[in-house]
Amino acid sequence: MSFAVAAGIYALAQVLFAGAVAPYGIYAALPFLVIGCVAGWKQLRAPSAEQIAANLEAIRALSWDEFSAALEAAFRRDGYTVSRLNIAGADLELAKSGRVSLVACKRWKVARTGIEPLRELEAVREAREAHESWYVAAGEITDTARAFAAGRNLRLLDGAELAQRLPAAKRRAAA
Repeated sequence: MSFAVAAGIYALAQVLFAGAVAPYGIYAALPFLVIGCVAGWKQLRAPSAEQIAANLEAIRALSWDEFSAALEAAFRRDGYTVSRLNIAGADLELAKSGRVSLVACKRWKVARTGIEPLRELEAVREAREAHESWYVAAGEITDTARAFAAGRNLRLLDGAELAQRLPAAKRRAAA
């Protein structure tokens, strides 16, 4: 889309500004060309739907220990300090820049997640006075659960985002 806008700007400059000024239309189009190149690069590097599906299957095939270790490593890569919790409703505690987050991930294999585990996580978050919480799922999250999460400091880590965050899961499951 950005390339089309850039071409339109350049063509408009050619029509409106005849003569020596017309070639400068490329400078007006240049930001859109850069945006188009960045977007194209991201699309080329993004995994395909087949790769995402294969990685989600590999994630579902992991044992709890393998999955939690992969998730901990992913959060550490993102700069978090990770601690395991032994409480109902939350499995990990993340700390970064003075902010504390809780993560619930034990039910990652559940085919369809409803609102109840999110309520449990929210109650634990409030009790521990954490800034936000994350719910991790390799399966489907219902629309009701998504609406519940949207109104709170509750992030959902599922589907393509989970597959991208744990790209090594496919290799671990095959080993």
